[in-house]
Amino acid sequence: MKPITKEVYLKWYEDMQFWRKFEDKLAALYIQQKVRGFLHLYNGQEAVLAGALHAMDLSKDKMITAYRNHVQPIGMGTDPKRVMAELLGKATGTSKGMGGSMHIFDKEHGFYGGHGIVGAQIPVGAGIAFADKYFNTGGVTMTYFGDGAARQGSLHEAFNMAMLWKLPVVFIVENNGYAMGTSVERTANHTDIWKLGLGYEMPCGPVDAMNPIKVAEAMHEAIERARRGDGPTFLEMKTYRYRGHSMSDAQHYRTKEEVDEYRKIDPITQVLDIIKENNYATEAEIEAIDQRVKDLVDECEKFAEESPYPEVNQLYDVVYEQENYPFIPHKL
Repeated sequence: MKPITKEVYLKWYEDMQFWRKFEDKLAALYIQQKVRGFLHLYNGQEAVLAGALHAMDLSKDKMITAYRNHVQPIGMGTDPKRVMAELLGKATGTSKGMGGSMHIFDKEHGFYGGHGIVGAQIPVGAGIAFADKYFNTGGVTMTYFGDGAARQGSLHEAFNMAMLWKLPVVFIVENNGYAMGTSVERTANHTDIWKLGLGYEMPCGPVDAMNPIKVAEAMHEAIERARRGDGPTFLEMKTYRYRGHSMSDAQHYRTKEEVDEYRKIDPITQVLDIIKENNYATEAEIEAIDQRVKDLVDECEKFAEESPYPEVNQLYDVVYEQENYPFIPHKL
């Protein structure tokens, strides 16, 4: 695995801080009704992404996830201004304002969504991995889903085929404890979701996903296995979300005290503590990082607010194109 150096810790801190503040801004815009529909925030789960990106090869690896999907494409290289514009439904967004919060997509940077149907991305991720194997690209697909989606039948079908064909895919369940609002204990007679991999003789196990180092180590091993041609791995990232399932979630299923307890192991705080303990940065340098983060979030908001909404004709342009159908001109 690539060494975890001073530079890595500083990048982790700046990236995770930006992801957190970016989504805090989205929450404020949602309250102002500038972000419509649902809004599922990643606050608390940032170490899952930070650790994975350290282990990935972004020149050929890919990622697919569910609808808690705003910061992943940013980590993969998508311009955050375009992500925020998409959330505001603007024409400059990643899907020209047609996808919104739950359907961020950027093929150029290897990010394949953003899927609103629970568990839909699990077989699709296996399919992307099949294409990589077929075309011998050397790429590995990170396929993320939540603990609620782990109860879908499509998971078992995808696991079976992925093992049979030794597909280069890493299946990752981000277990934040509650799915939409129902605890893991109430959805099955077992609480160790990773053990579902045992039925397919798939390498599997739990990961402390509040710690990006643990995530990076587990992901490195899984990715290298897939790249060697030895097939998939199933990892259970044990994490926690500080906000509700979505912004409309009243969170009656948990206590404020529980959330406060998990804030004591906030992944951003853990990384910052290491930076301070090892004198990787002075207080002034940390403040400079925080200011850069704030400035970039403001820049994203300004870009999104000032961008135009899509023209009505775009509704027709993005559906299909038929050469011998002359009644609707296509411009895209």
